[in-house]
Amino acid sequence: MSEHAASAIPDKPALEGLEAKWGETWAAQGTYLFDRVRAAENGRAGVYSIDTPPPTASGSLHIGHVFSYTHTDIKARFERMRGKSVFYPMGWDDNGLPTERRVQNYYGVRCDPSLPYDPDFTPPFEGGDNKSSRAADQQPISRRNFIELCEKLTVEDEKQFEALFRQLGLSVDWTQTYRTISDDTIRQSQLAFLRGLERGEAYQSLAPTLWDIDFRSAIAQAELEDREQPAAYHTIDFPFADGTGSITIETTRPELLPACIAIVTHPEGPHKHLIGTKVKTPFFGAEIEIHGHHLALADKGTGAAMVCTFGDVTDIVWWRELRTTDGGDLPNMTTIGLDGRFLADAPAIVTDAAARDWYAAELAGKTVFSARKAIVEKLQETGDMTAVGKPFNHAVKFFEKGDRPLEIVSTRQWYLRNGARDTELRDQLIANGRELAWHPDFMRVRYENWVGGLTGDWLISRQRFFGVPIPVWYALDENGERDYDRVLVPSLDSLPIDPTTDLPEGYTEEQRGVPGGFDAEKDIFDTWATSSLTPQLAGGWQRDEDLWNLVAPFDLRPQGQDIIRTWLFSTMLRSTLEDQRSPWSNAAISGFIVDPDRKKMSKSKGNVVTPADILDKHGSDAVRYWSASSRLGMDAAFDPQNPTQVKIGRRLAIKILNAAKFVLSFPVPEDAQITHALDASMLTALDEVVRGATAAYESYDQAKALEITEAFFWTFCDDYLELVKERAYDQTNVGQASAALALRLALSTLLRLLAPIVSFATEEAWSWFEEGSIHTAAWPEPLGTDGDAAVLSAASEALIGIRRAKTEAKASQKTPVASATIAAPAAEIAALEAAADDLRAVGRIAELSFAEADELAVTAIELAPAEEA
Repeated sequence: MSEHAASAIPDKPALEGLEAKWGETWAAQGTYLFDRVRAAENGRAGVYSIDTPPPTASGSLHIGHVFSYTHTDIKARFERMRGKSVFYPMGWDDNGLPTERRVQNYYGVRCDPSLPYDPDFTPPFEGGDNKSSRAADQQPISRRNFIELCEKLTVEDEKQFEALFRQLGLSVDWTQTYRTISDDTIRQSQLAFLRGLERGEAYQSLAPTLWDIDFRSAIAQAELEDREQPAAYHTIDFPFADGTGSITIETTRPELLPACIAIVTHPEGPHKHLIGTKVKTPFFGAEIEIHGHHLALADKGTGAAMVCTFGDVTDIVWWRELRTTDGGDLPNMTTIGLDGRFLADAPAIVTDAAARDWYAAELAGKTVFSARKAIVEKLQETGDMTAVGKPFNHAVKFFEKGDRPLEIVSTRQWYLRNGARDTELRDQLIANGRELAWHPDFMRVRYENWVGGLTGDWLISRQRFFGVPIPVWYALDENGERDYDRVLVPSLDSLPIDPTTDLPEGYTEEQRGVPGGFDAEKDIFDTWATSSLTPQLAGGWQRDEDLWNLVAPFDLRPQGQDIIRTWLFSTMLRSTLEDQRSPWSNAAISGFIVDPDRKKMSKSKGNVVTPADILDKHGSDAVRYWSASSRLGMDAAFDPQNPTQVKIGRRLAIKILNAAKFVLSFPVPEDAQITHALDASMLTALDEVVRGATAAYESYDQAKALEITEAFFWTFCDDYLELVKERAYDQTNVGQASAALALRLALSTLLRLLAPIVSFATEEAWSWFEEGSIHTAAWPEPLGTDGDAAVLSAASEALIGIRRAKTEAKASQKTPVASATIAAPAAEIAALEAAADDLRAVGRIAELSFAEADELAVTAIELAPAEEA
């Protein structure tokens, strides 16, 4: 150890300040930069690339981010020490509904695209206690002004996110970052879409759409969640058109009666004889037909159901399939508008003049709840509703980030084929998923279930503002109406473009919005349509082909289990469509963070823990240890009031510093060799730890790697260090050099084994005796020491027995012992004799003898007289 390194060891090692110290050093020295030159020299096999999750830049990070991102970082650090050129980028998911909502509440504004841009606009407020979530309280501003505020706030959020991730010690290459709203991202997203459009994978259709009335946007299947909502069955009689009787149905949505287009019953159910019969909708008088369909449950309710356009997803299935199988032209009758209120005019299917007048007077403009009340009262008045059942709860579809139930309205949207109606594509997606190594493996089933359960193609357009523009225009006919068969697309070399400000080739600005001219697509891509391209965005697809060839397909996709159906599937889809392959070779799926009551943490439940205070109080190594203690795919409980695992991690980090200082206090002679049986035994046992921990890290089981390494580390500190310290101190002892060398070798190995997890303390300790960063040092290999592991095991157990005997005698551990006898099986006595001198020294034993017995134990001990003590 050089004089300079020795002076670097502090008198009292501490964890405080290590994050700032080493964070600045790593940044200044470029410790984690992706070395493209070395990567190019070694080729793709020498690169380890990570498709890092881009956190949504809307608010603050939570403890779950710390948990899962640490899992990824541990693997990155391990592969870097194994000699790989690690490509570890970071992205920021800027665009999307969460960002827009945050901007609305933070600044008290809402977007009104009809308003002109105000270059001098100042928002009503910024954050604070004036946050407003009601649209009526928000100031309307132009689309451009709104987007500028989105840009401003996301940039500030991203700075805070990066600062926290740096404090946590993520070994990200911070020169490799991207934003999902940057010019490069917009270009690549638009390029991928246009290539898909050319191949026939992207298309536009007017169809029933799941619609969020608050966000005023279409919602995709992957963004849905079921929530329990109150409901009640309403019993309604539908009279036969010939006046001979009626059929009774039960419905939870009587307000959709004006849009009722059919009755369905099971083909083998109690009403099968009525299939083909005509009935009339009560009060509204529309003549409709009874159809047979297998989804109509014969044993549910009355055995017949109302088909409306549209009450739920099953209505869509009935509408589509009955049109196909029965050859009829079932109409699409809309009653609810995009604002969630009933339209001004009754659907065309309602021809009765009195009913249409009543609709206009009593339903138009009402919310769903108010319209339901009005219709129930009318049907009770006419006698068509014979009963209203007791309230119960049932599952209703919500947008996962929304507050009110979704409605189903017919809108024109852009879609991407996803295998729902394409057997060949679905089979390819399943096959690619099976080629992917899942950690843990059972998560693959969730992916396959999702692919197999798709009911429609991926709806990728959104009626929002802050996102990637869909790069098309539409030719207008002589009446100024869009001709959807004449979609105008830009040249690929003109990307990125914004169709609301840029022009299609061959047109002038004066032709915008006029008959015979063109109209811009104002919709943007769903945020997942951009995030599904994260490998391409980070890896330079169609932008930096040399980089792309070095990193793709990526080695790792780390993510949460809750977005397998969204992010993982959509990324797999885009790669399959574009390259006919999986975008990665491994998927590491983290579990959830749950509160002490085992409830998943979420903002809506108010049980989210933000990590800043935890990191400041306990230190990043302690939090990293807690994260590493959980296996992939397993949920982990976190109690901010008593974070037990975090405290254990802090104790480990402190022990690393103190043990390193102690070990480094013993000089190692230049010609030192391992000559003592106990030293060789310890190093042999350590070799097994290296093998076991390495295999665990390789298989993405950082919890097992930590468990194996930590167990040995404490044996090393509590037992081996104590056993050999007297010999290591004694310069006259022939075994001193062996002990000092063994201690140094073990310290070097253990620090490197723990470095991926306890990154700051190990770097600090490493700097006391080695040049360069531990995080770019070579991963430890077994030393190949030919020792007997039983020596350390037996000596450790004997040491525990000696300590226990002194404790039971109510004596200090420093109390000399006149004599002691250790009994053990014959095989272990030989091992104990090899460590006898060290046992005598640590126990201060004058005479130590051994006797055969079935179990190892201290059978006799005689403390030295007080005067000798």
